[in-house]
Amino acid sequence: MDDKNIIIPCKECGTKNRIPKGRLYNRPVCGKCRTPLPVSIFFNTPVDITDTSFHEDVLSSPLPVLVDCWAPWCVPCRMVAPILEQLAAKYAGRMKIAKLNVDENPLTASQYDTRSIPTMLLFRSGTLVNRLVGAVPKATIEQHLISLLSMNRDR
Repeated sequence: MDDKNIIIPCKECGTKNRIPKGRLYNRPVCGKCRTPLPVSIFFNTPVDITDTSFHEDVLSSPLPVLVDCWAPWCVPCRMVAPILEQLAAKYAGRMKIAKLNVDENPLTASQYDTRSIPTMLLFRSGTLVNRLVGAVPKATIEQHLISLLSMNRDR
């Protein structure tokens, strides 16, 4: 396995399928028997993104995306991290949760006017639809995720 592809064995026929990471959300199927491949296991934790990968990982994602803008030295960011881990596991396959280190990726942070951290940016169909600033409670974050998922269904 290289850093751009993932090998996923088919549960039905055992065929090993090479899937580009950027295509995991497109519901890939086995090349031999056409059975849907189990890809949701790859997204049960937040995904690290960068300025370089932002377009592919967020703007081109077929799923809604929550981007956590954070920094390792930020205590409130570290308080929110376990909450996002739980929500990533709960909504795996329906929503992507991504983490953007603002110290290492200043272009994207600047582009989305991230002035304080943690800031959570909520995207649907490549468009920023909402933002949460500060260490907000899990219930508040989850309420926004549910709203984002329902907006996605209505379209």
